[in-house]
This record gives sequence, structure tokens and C-alpha cells, in this order.
Amino acid sequence: MTNSPIKQIPHLAPSTAAQSDHQLRSPKSNRGLRKLQSAHQLSSNYTALSSPSLISQQRQQQQRNTSSSHNNQAPQIPPLPVLSSHHRTRSNSDAVVPNAPSNVAATKRVAASKKVAPNQNPREELEGLVRQGPQGDVPAELSRLRHLVLCEGLYADSDGMVQASPAYSKIRNDTFRTLATNPLFKRRVSEASLIRLLNAVAWKLHDAKIEKLAEPTMVNAANERGSPELQHASPIIKHAQGPPTTTATDGSEAGGTEPGIYVQGMNVLCAPFLYAARSEAEAFVAFHGFITKECPGYVRGAMDGVHRGLALVDKCLAIVDPKLSSYLQSKHMKAELYAFASVLTMCACTPPLPEVLQLWDFLFAYGPHLNILCENTIPGQRERETDGTIGSPTKLLRSFPPLKAKLIVEITVSNLRKIPADIYEDLVHHAE
Repeated sequence: MTNSPIKQIPHLAPSTAAQSDHQLRSPKSNRGLRKLQSAHQLSSNYTALSSPSLISQQRQQQQRNTSSSHNNQAPQIPPLPVLSSHHRTRSNSDAVVPNAPSNVAATKRVAASKKVAPNQNPREELEGLVRQGPQGDVPAELSRLRHLVLCEGLYADSDGMVQASPAYSKIRNDTFRTLATNPLFKRRVSEASLIRLLNAVAWKLHDAKIEKLAEPTMVNAANERGSPELQHASPIIKHAQGPPTTTATDGSEAGGTEPGIYVQGMNVLCAPFLYAARSEAEAFVAFHGFITKECPGYVRGAMDGVHRGLALVDKCLAIVDPKLSSYLQSKHMKAELYAFASVLTMCACTPPLPEVLQLWDFLFAYGPHLNILCENTIPGQRERETDGTIGSPTKLLRSFPPLKAKLIVEITVSNLRKIPADIYEDLVHHAE
């Protein structure tokens, strides 16, 4: 047998179907298939990236046709796609509206609001506008006032007030001693708050008084001063003959039925409002509404409502406790001598302050006129504390015992059933 340069391939037995299937499913054969697939994808992606797409080719063809047909015209750039992004839109206040109608009146107002006198101080101008109010062109003056308030600010004194009321001196004489021995009140309410509230109420009552005096009235021609009914009912008749001689600063000394702007005792009456309210503005609204709607007779110049209430204290005490009333009358102890401050302040001058607030809840729920019946319980409470021996009523009633709101309410409700209808009607209307 001759030797051949070609090596003989060894004879292999034919592989079975199971063996061939095992070779196709081996990990090495699968890895090779994945390599081939990856290479094919890379080559196809490269070809797609290198050659422009069909849409790009059509767009380029349209641009060539447009540039060739319109050589003198600028090429039209296709609109860029709008991308959605979160951004803040422009405010309407500074946006320019095209073709908007010009408001000539508004322009004149703005121009007028910026006019300043050449030698006038802005502070003096602001004080004049606040004191006298707008003159002439009201919209322009109000616009100027807003401009000055925003730019210059309101000038306040040490008490936080812009302008003192006519009753400012009387207010300052009373505020420093308002509930001076009550630590709860002193920790929560300052004297400056009392001054600001009473000063604001005084201005409010002063303006109402001026408006009332300016109202026209019909004068009876029977005599030069009019009929006695009209003279007694309103102070307009005196004002018609000339300016009033008594000012609002007289306070409690103002005579007749003229409404005052401040009377002594209003400082104590407003103290619980400031103590319980959340702000001075809330206390101002509540206190002003209380004294003008519920007890306007208490803050008039002559305090006629308080005096009517004191007379009713004596009448009601004679009904609910005749023995005690006759004893006090024998000693010439009328309610005007021991209950004046308590009636005027609705028991707010008697500590403790939390009991006052609880008693006021009862009075505001069922009517402040019931305060007169609450005053009848105080002499009886003093009698019970001394075991029925009253002794000297002057010493006994010089200072009231501490309030017990629950006991006072129980006795008041019990005594209310004994009051006749006509006297109860007087109770309801005595503070008007």
C-alpha cells in the first residue's frame, strides 16, 4: 500500500439523532447564534443612520423645488415641533393687549394721583387727606391717598395712633388704672391697646354725632326755639341757631341728652372685650356694637340710662327682698351710692375676671337688661356672709364680694318670676 501525503481521516461512527440535537442545543452553539444576530443588527443600524430616511428625502426634495421656483423669495423654514414643557405663563397684569381701547379717565386719574405740590411735604399732604378727606375729584384723591399710604406709610405715635380723638386726654387719665390689680388682665392687655380701642370708638361716636347734627330738621314756628317736644327729643334745634358750645371732650360732664364720645367707666366696660377677643379689631367691632345697640343710654353725656337702671335696682330689690330694701332705705342707702359703678360696667369692675366673663355669657344670651336683677343679689350675698347681721351698710357695701357667676345666675332667674310685667318692660328699655 503506497503512502499518501494526505492524512487519512479516521472513520467515525454515524451520529444518532439524539447526539445531533444535543450538539445544536449546547451553550456554545447558542452563543454563536447570538453573536451573529448582534453583528447583523449593528450593520443594519449603521446603514439606516448613514442614509437619510424617506421623510427626510421628501422634505429635501420639496426644499430644492421651492428654492428653484422662487429664487427671490426667502426659503420657507418648516415649523419646529412644539415641545411640551412646564413653564409659568405670563401674568395678565403686565401683558400688553394689542388694539386695546385706551381708558382716558383712568389715565387722567393716574396722572392726577402723581401730582404733588412743589413745596408740600408728602407727610403733611397725607395728614391733610386723612384729616379732611378727599376734596374735589374723589377718585383722584383716593388714588393719591393710596399712593401716599403705600409709599410714605402712616405715622403713629408711641401709642400706635395716627391722630388723637377729642377725648384723648380723658382716656389717658383712665386707662392706667383699668383693672390695675388684676394680674390676668395686665399680662394679656396693654395700656396702649386700651388707648387705641377707646380712641377709635371715640372717633366713631364723634363722626356719628357730627352727622346727626348735620341732618336737617323741621322746627316748629310756635316760638323761636321750637316746640318743647322737639327741644327735648333732639339737640338739632340748638345747633340750628348756632354752633354747639359744649364739645365732645366734656365726656361725662356733657349735659342733657346729647350723645357723648367718652364717659368715665367705658375703659372698664371695654376691658373684657379686649381680654376675650382675638385682636383689637375684633374687640373694637364688638364693643362699639354693644354700646351703640344694647346700652346707648350708658354712654350719653348725662348717663341717663345708668340713672334709670339704678332706680330700677331699688324697685326690684323692694319686690324680691322687702326686708333688706326697707333696712337700706332707712339708712338712706340707695343704689346710686353703692351700685353706680357696677351698673355702668355690667359688673366688670368686680373681680375675678373669669367669673365676669361667665356672667357676661348669661347677660349676652338673655339680655344685658338682666344686669339690674344681678345687682339685687349683691346686698343679699353680703347679708349671708355676715350671718344675717348687716351692721353698717356703708362699710358693708363699700366693696363688693368676689363674683360667683353661677350663684348670681341662679338667684337672678329665680327672682325674675317675681318681677311684674310693667317693671320688666322698663328693665328691657332702660338702657336705650
